[in-house]
Amino acid sequence: MNPYSSIADDYYVNMNLATEMELPSNRETVLHYFEQIQKKYPEMRNFYSRDKRDFVLEEDKDSGSYRWCTVEAKRVCSGQVNPESLDAIIEQHRHALDVAPYSLSISPLDCEALDLLIGFDFTYRGNHNQLIAEALGICPAMEAISNVPGASIISNEPNITFALDDECRLQCRLSVESRTNAYQIRTGEYQEDQISVYVTARQYGSLPPDQTYLETLDKLYEVSREMVDNYVVDSILQPLARTIALG
Repeated sequence: MNPYSSIADDYYVNMNLATEMELPSNRETVLHYFEQIQKKYPEMRNFYSRDKRDFVLEEDKDSGSYRWCTVEAKRVCSGQVNPESLDAIIEQHRHALDVAPYSLSISPLDCEALDLLIGFDFTYRGNHNQLIAEALGICPAMEAISNVPGASIISNEPNITFALDDECRLQCRLSVESRTNAYQIRTGEYQEDQISVYVTARQYGSLPPDQTYLETLDKLYEVSREMVDNYVVDSILQPLARTIALG
């Protein structure tokens, strides 16, 4: 069951594996990789290329919940929008990583970074920057500046990144993204758009000889899930949802 469906309008979990070397792009290799994905998820049947070098396999988007997977020049990605359960989407990412070394010749040495992102979108028509300030507050050191007479906040996107090991290879980033611009504030014409909250756990660099991509993904999942459940839900997501509801 989706544990976050009652908090945000949309919720998604994406995995990105960035490589140091370019990935194979020949027809047989790319199709073989996606065929391995489709065997496990037969509803992923929409295949197309974009920008001549990015290849996409995805489910139909009509239901509002769909899986997708891409092979780019130096990146393999997997994701699902509004998954039914966290376990199900992590299993998809594990499968994408499990077949990548054999189908795409990806070595643990070739890892530039492996990311797991848990994202939340809140649909809101209005000044995103002001709403974020009302819901989350402003850093005390900058609170006085925000109260300058006649001032309008035109950029307010809190973010923080911290390391979880001594070498700074394992990191976690929390960011809040506004989509309101100065033109909208000046004219007062706001489109219905998404305020996004991203929790990204990232492992940098080549993997140790005794560590696999699947083990690394499991660690990133542990980090990001702990961050969301123990900190982000109460401090970020629920305040945003309450402020939007009151507005």
